[in-house]
Amino acid sequence: MTKSGQEHIKSLNDGRELFIDGQRVADVTTHPAFRNVAASVGRMFDFANAPANRDLMTFETPEGGHANRIWELPGSYAALKKRRAGLEAWTNLHGGFMGRAPDHVASCIAGMYMGLDVFEAYNPKFAGHLADYYRYARDNDLYLTYVIINPQADRSKSAAEQADPYLTAGVVDRDAEGITIRGAKMLATGGVVANEVFVTCIQPLKAGDENYAVSFAIPMNAKGLKILSRKSYEAGATSVFDNPLASRFDENDAVLYFDDVKVPWERVFIDGDIAMCQKQFHATPAHVYQNYQAMIRLSVKLRFLIALARRAADTNGVTQFPQVRETLGQLAAEAGMIDALVSAMEADGRQVGPYYVPHAHTLYTAQVLSQQLYPKVLNTIRDLAGGGMIMLPSSVADFANPELAALINKTQQSPAASSLDRVKFYKLAWDAVGSEFGSRHHQYEMFYAGATFVTKGHSFRTYDWDRANGLLQSMLDSYSLEESLEASEKAA
Repeated sequence: MTKSGQEHIKSLNDGRELFIDGQRVADVTTHPAFRNVAASVGRMFDFANAPANRDLMTFETPEGGHANRIWELPGSYAALKKRRAGLEAWTNLHGGFMGRAPDHVASCIAGMYMGLDVFEAYNPKFAGHLADYYRYARDNDLYLTYVIINPQADRSKSAAEQADPYLTAGVVDRDAEGITIRGAKMLATGGVVANEVFVTCIQPLKAGDENYAVSFAIPMNAKGLKILSRKSYEAGATSVFDNPLASRFDENDAVLYFDDVKVPWERVFIDGDIAMCQKQFHATPAHVYQNYQAMIRLSVKLRFLIALARRAADTNGVTQFPQVRETLGQLAAEAGMIDALVSAMEADGRQVGPYYVPHAHTLYTAQVLSQQLYPKVLNTIRDLAGGGMIMLPSSVADFANPELAALINKTQQSPAASSLDRVKFYKLAWDAVGSEFGSRHHQYEMFYAGATFVTKGHSFRTYDWDRANGLLQSMLDSYSLEESLEASEKAA
């Protein structure tokens, strides 16, 4: 069954070792760097738990209970579309600005479960661990983050070749109880408000890296697990009016350091197998299913951003200009393209055993194009807004001063909005586009799916080259040198 927001918030006060600004955080749910995002996640769970949203946000499990749709394993095109409707509704609550909300890693684990036969071929015992964990996470409505990237360090060297062999999290001991992990992993986006973390490596490993070829899940309060938070944008956003996004949706990013963390065997899915670390993503539906969720989220976010662009034009009274309509039309077409690609990856999906999975190449097409599109959308909003996002009162406190409020009313004029509405809108636009929070999202959307050569590599790998080559070859086969020479002789 799904949990309430209050139940989730209570679950975060679990003694986890979270550090920020040189201090350990006593309670993530009350700390000024994290309390608002914790509350935002709580509102997401309340939405999913609301009786009115039961059909939208839950599905019936094989055992007869109801679970959050983020854990659903669709068996048909219609079921996949129904799940998407739930994910879209959830994403609307944060406008797409929580890239690692609970639906992302849940989709990853669900995708691995869909490919359970791959794990069974590798190790039946570990396959059982994964199946048990999927059901446990589903039935307890867990919020999972993941860390699947190694610290950057010297990118010319493998994990085992670094000066410190335990810079990257790896196995230091195995015994009857489980494995012991030492080292760091990144980047635990959303980890400060998650229940558990899935730990593995999506980057290619090579011979000698076997101790880093692991896959497991543990609670965020596991003994020895240290959560090293980046700077909190929420902490600096003391007013929702001034920073409506940063103050509520800064999901945070963190480096995790494993200080000899013991992982019980029942939580281990892969141990020491380099090939299987790649197979868990690409030989199962996991990578496609998790990134399909990411594209649903991004389609919502682009919808939000182009609405900002249109509102900026309306606010400035320039929407009637032909060149502005051309710009907005281009944005609308590009956002529509992403929407269409999401629909296409569903319509062109395939059956994987009893499950219906989105079309892989259409997904990677969307990722390649959206990595290029996101910076362009931000720059277009900047063009349309001009100085409007900068020429703003210093803070909401200015409205409390009658003299300043009168000047704001005089100087913040718009043909389409009151001075208050104009300021409110442009504060939101700046937070999305130009603030430190907005800049982080610019970087995030360019790299969350991997560097551009990675996503283009996925596109290359999954394109139907045989079909394209067949078309090419049929054209080549439709004529010959001999026939051409014979025709030339006859013409002469």
